[in-house]
Amino acid sequence: MEHDEIRRRIDTVWRLEAPRLIGALVRVVRDIDLAEELAQDALVAALEHWPSDGVPDNPGAWLMTAAKRRGIDQLRRRQLIERKHAVLGSDPEHEAFVMPDFDSLDDDIGDDLLRLIFTACHPALSAEAQMALTLRLLGGLTTEEIARAFLAAEPTIAQRIVRAKRTLASAKVAYEVPRGEALAERLAAVLGVIYLIFNEGYAATSGDDWMRPALCQEALRLGRTLAALMPHETEVHGLLALMEMQASRMPARIADDGTPVLLMAQNRARWDRLLIQRGLAELELTQRLGGAAEPYALQAAIAACHARALRAGDTDWARIAALYAELARVTPSPVIELNRAVAVGMAEGPAAALPLVDALCEAPALARYHLLPAVRGDLLQKLGRLDEAAAAFREAARLTANAREQCLMEERAAYCGAPGTPTG
Repeated sequence: MEHDEIRRRIDTVWRLEAPRLIGALVRVVRDIDLAEELAQDALVAALEHWPSDGVPDNPGAWLMTAAKRRGIDQLRRRQLIERKHAVLGSDPEHEAFVMPDFDSLDDDIGDDLLRLIFTACHPALSAEAQMALTLRLLGGLTTEEIARAFLAAEPTIAQRIVRAKRTLASAKVAYEVPRGEALAERLAAVLGVIYLIFNEGYAATSGDDWMRPALCQEALRLGRTLAALMPHETEVHGLLALMEMQASRMPARIADDGTPVLLMAQNRARWDRLLIQRGLAELELTQRLGGAAEPYALQAAIAACHARALRAGDTDWARIAALYAELARVTPSPVIELNRAVAVGMAEGPAAALPLVDALCEAPALARYHLLPAVRGDLLQKLGRLDEAAAAFREAARLTANAREQCLMEERAAYCGAPGTPTG
């Protein structure tokens, strides 16, 4: 096998196996840094041996064995050094170092990944730290890749990850899946982080590209993993249903020149039908399990209305407006109200929606939200109030940090100012 092909296979194996390897090692050594170090040592061993010996039939088991041997060697040395220090110092407070049970790495502990997800999304960490640590430990992304994904400086992300690990260590966080009320609280944080990662990939907040598909793929992978590990948690299936159906539109969301293509103008023949089927199946499962009224399931039901419409004109906007009303009742939010106004505008006309949008202009949470003036501009254009529409689109362009969206909004503003611009 060619050297480049071997490297590609090792890279693929590493992406697949690293989270499980680190999860198992954290369970045994109870130290994220040490677990990562041992996993990296196993990767180095693979890079040394596999080009000449070939990729083993069970590369995950091979990496686990290599990490285990390296861990035993390293910790035996540490055990010896600590014993000598204890003797020389006659320290009465000295606690004997206990060698972790590396043999338990061979046990089939099915929820190592689950523990790792809940640890990375611990509420002691900020949302930014949770995302960075989740992508590092579960996405197998390097610090450089995470920094590039979030358009942040590499040292910033590196510091964020270091501080997150330090926080977990100083808080003596247990590497376990919480139970009862704590599970519900932590699960919400886990799902929130996964959806934030997906959304940053689906519509980037800044930068030159409107989408970052790699982040969406990573969030989908995490969601599918979680759904497999927690088959009875309805919110997990609801979120996965939502992400599968939203991801189905990605091939149609960008023109060949990189220009964003809005929902109603997308070529629905380019939507990924397999992802739609997967999403609809997850939504049906969520409803069957009794989670139909939960926030992610309601959003997935809205996505399903779009997915089932083969043409934009077939969309059941009245149903979507009703679902948004229910969602706003369950989780009140001005962003949800704005989305409901859009649906009302499509179902009943722009004159019915504009008062709903105007009422949101005083909401502090939307003061710098570029989609508020964008939606208002769209309604004003349909009502023939072109000067006001152009001003709204220019305001939307000013508020967004994404270069593609800025261009789109400026083009719409210019279009409203052009002679003979149609309305409605």
